[in-house]
Amino acid sequence: MAIMRTIDQEERRQREKAVQFARNSVRLEGFILSAEAEALNRRYIHGELTHAEHTAALLALAGLSVKN
Repeated sequence: MAIMRTIDQEERRQREKAVQFARNSVRLEGFILSAEAEALNRRYIHGELTHAEHTAALLALAGLSVKN
């Protein structure tokens, strides 16, 4: 079950803007995000994931790990 964190509309807009920027960036490189990556993005935008959780989940999806 997803944990919903309370984020305000401004935070949500900032998250949407950041995700759209990243999406556009990878498209310029010739890639399209997978359905799984887009699902993680939606969860991040809606406050289910923190920035760190979102990053770790995307890296795990790509077969990488977070470096400390």
